[in-house]
Amino acid sequence: SLGLAGTCAAQKLALTMDDLPQNGALPPGVTRAETTKNVLAILKKRHVPPVYGFVNAKKLEGSADGAEALKLWAAAEPVGNHTYAHMDLEQNTAEAFEREIEEDEPALELLAKGDDWRWLRYPYLHEGDTVEKRRAVRAYLKGRGYRIAQVTLDWEDYLWNFAYARCAAKNDKKSIEWLRSSYLNTASEFLDLGREQAKLIYGRDINHVLLMHLGAFSSMILPEALDLLKKKGFKLVTLEEAESDAAYEGDPDVGLHDAGTLLDQWMQVKQIKYPEHAEKPYKEIESVCQ
Repeated sequence: SLGLAGTCAAQKLALTMDDLPQNGALPPGVTRAETTKNVLAILKKRHVPPVYGFVNAKKLEGSADGAEALKLWAAAEPVGNHTYAHMDLEQNTAEAFEREIEEDEPALELLAKGDDWRWLRYPYLHEGDTVEKRRAVRAYLKGRGYRIAQVTLDWEDYLWNFAYARCAAKNDKKSIEWLRSSYLNTASEFLDLGREQAKLIYGRDINHVLLMHLGAFSSMILPEALDLLKKKGFKLVTLEEAESDAAYEGDPDVGLHDAGTLLDQWMQVKQIKYPEHAEKPYKEIESVCQ
């Protein structure tokens, strides 16, 4: 039937990277520039549409390696604002947060090829623990021509970067293999969960935005992560195209504490029960190779 043909179209997904020039610890002998080069090579080889890298400019200061990594990234991919020093809006005033956004801008103006850096990704995905804060920052962003780089899919891939640095230092191959399988299992679980959430909230499939981080392990596992997305029926698109979905026009417009993705926020606001899913292996990741 015609209806069925519609459901077979691949679901659109934009890939985004946070915490540039580097997230998590590095294994011995690995540089940020090297990690960045690896990731860029994979994105190019796989013909991935432009991937926004969200920058914390403070990480450049006193780091030639960080500056080099960021130059490499910006020569190939777009950049966006992740605040100057990864400020948590829940722990600070709206004014302080706005200053952090502005402090990040000079680096973005130097790096970007135009005005396409006016996207903000909230650190920790914290959009404000009070509705006043949330509204103030959103009004500020609108006034400065920013768009919000929302997130609908996230399996906290950064957790594996720290663990990988430890395991690589010990050359613990068995643990690295566990990191690989646990990463891919978790990714699979949370991609499925995000799709379920979207259906519960919007009553349909939506375009998704995936949050990943630029780190040592992320660059190693990226080819397999991209294979997984393909296997799950996702088609990679730009951030702009993903967010052209009407799902991104709504705003939960409430103060929320540590709420997570846009979908998590709506689940909380609409009091929708979560579908059954496996949790992330926090404890195991934390204890591996210690």
